[in-house]
Amino acid sequence: MTASDFVCSARGCRKSAEYALVWRNPRIHDASRRKVWLACEEHGGHLHEYLASRGFPVDAMPIDELDDSLTPPGGGNPPSPAGEVT
Repeated sequence: MTASDFVCSARGCRKSAEYALVWRNPRIHDASRRKVWLACEEHGGHLHEYLASRGFPVDAMPIDELDDSLTPPGGGNPPSPAGEVT
């Protein structure tokens, strides 16, 4: 997969993702359980702020630095609960 195969996770956005936001909810998952949201240039800051404001540990990295173990199954967007991100 190439970086252009990944699409931003922001609702309604179909732009190519440039960043990976690796995060977890520490109230329900230990450090070994992490999720990945993908972000384009426009939405990276907003998505990071959304996660951080909820107290979720979040790391941002360029998509080409995303470890294969964190790549969403089948590429593309990881699933996220409806209504979470605007």
